[in-house]
Amino acid sequence: VQLVESGGGLVQAGGSLRLSCVASGMTFSPYVMSWYRQAPGQQREWVGSIPTGGGSTNYADFVKGRFAISRDNAKNTMYLQMNSLKPEDTAVYYCKANSLRAVYWGQGTQVTVSS
Repeated sequence: VQLVESGGGLVQAGGSLRLSCVASGMTFSPYVMSWYRQAPGQQREWVGSIPTGGGSTNYADFVKGRFAISRDNAKNTMYLQMNSLKPEDTAVYYCKANSLRAVYWGQGTQVTVSS
């Protein structure tokens, strides 16, 4: 099983980025998918989650109204659209797949927001 994030980079404050998380070696659709992030010297924190069939997503308060999670089960891919980025959004962003039986993490992608 492999989760691979991509789409990170350097962006100015107020800008946008779209992250992707591609899963392989697993049946993607039964997994709840989530995004987490970890800033330097900080604990990893939950950003948001999307259920197995898409639909109702949940977000941490600090990204509500700015970030949006979606998934395409046919492509084994989850996305994180990040708008109105702030310097405090700078972190390594990780995707996670979890079911009742297993949890998988990606290796992360760096997002840096300059002021």
